Amino acid sequence: MKARSPSAQTQVAQRRDGGAKWVIDASVAAKWLAPEPDSPLADALLDDELIVPDLLFAEVGNILWKKQLRGQMDATATQLAARWLLQVPVQVHDSAGLLTDALALALQLQHPAYDCFYLALALRADAPLVTADRRLHARCHAVDTAELGERVRLLDAG
Repeated sequence: MKARSPSAQTQVAQRRDGGAKWVIDASVAAKWLAPEPDSPLADALLDDELIVPDLLFAEVGNILWKKQLRGQMDATATQLAARWLLQVPVQVHDSAGLLTDALALALQLQHPAYDCFYLALALRADAPLVTADRRLHARCHAVDTAELGERVRLLDAG
């Protein structure tokens, strides 16, 4: 596990609204596996209760594949990262049970369905979704979908 900087922990703690239960998406999990901007903020979430759809593992696998293709990680590092991710204590939920809700959200938001699985899980689990996906965050905070914006937190929002 990576060392967490005190300033990152403080920033995350300041954003909490009474709970330490989060749905996190692949954009956050990827920051645990390779140094990226905001990795310390993602690392700080590892101490909290984390909930994910099983889709997260497929998406992170794709992210690791892309990083290797781009020369950002070698084969050994990608395999180690994948094994490490499988050891992270998260509550995993079946994506099939979220399909109809995710599809309805995708249609409402006019946003890709795979991102909406995380949002559907956040609504079902009554937990905020933490994402580094600025496009998803912006779409959920748009005037016509503001009620969904209450559920979505941007990882680097301070």
